[in-house]
Amino acid sequence: MSRTLHVLCAGAAQGLVQAVQPRFVEQFGATIEGRFGAVGAMREALMGGAPCDVLIVTDAMLRALSANGGIDAEPLAPIGLVRTGVAILAGAAPPRIDSAEALRATLLATPALYLPDIVRSTAGAHVAALLERLGVREAIAPKLAIFANGATAMAALAATATAGALGCTQATEILYTPGLALAGALPDPFGLATVYSAGVSKTSNDASLAASLIAMLCGAETAALRREAGFE
Repeated sequence: MSRTLHVLCAGAAQGLVQAVQPRFVEQFGATIEGRFGAVGAMREALMGGAPCDVLIVTDAMLRALSANGGIDAEPLAPIGLVRTGVAILAGAAPPRIDSAEALRATLLATPALYLPDIVRSTAGAHVAALLERLGVREAIAPKLAIFANGATAMAALAATATAGALGCTQATEILYTPGLALAGALPDPFGLATVYSAGVSKTSNDASLAASLIAMLCGAETAALRREAGFE
């Protein structure tokens, strides 16, 4: 009988996990059953007793869970750094986002802004705070299209026919969504660079196999896949 690993994974790493899955299946004869979403939702799932062998969330959250006893202290392996970026429809002219003034003007001009959950997702919470800092939250509120996670938000953006519509989430989620292009990362001092890491759950039924998946996700053999996915 084939072994199955249960993975709770932040949406930022979804594309990478799915990209390495065929290699993992071939090498270990095991399948990956992934559940993807906002980091807050993944933490809630783990704490709620959802099956989990490997947890992939922000490094800060993973270390907090390790300190609380939900995740094994070893290995806690960094996958890479991901920047929060701006998404446009493929083929659209990239808007200016290279300064506070340019970003503010671009956000005010867009007819729709697609975001992940502004409470439970890393990028969504950051963008909500960014809109406040730029003083445009009230003006843009009617244009916001908020979804459970970055993947669903970007899929909805890709499906829209609204010219000039934008999205804002982790660059990895933008790059893995057909029909979208990455206009660029948010400019300083409004940028967000988040390190995502993987750890073995205390409830894992196969900690050795879970560690093997983490080694593959973080190892030299998948370095090119990580770069293509948007990890630095």
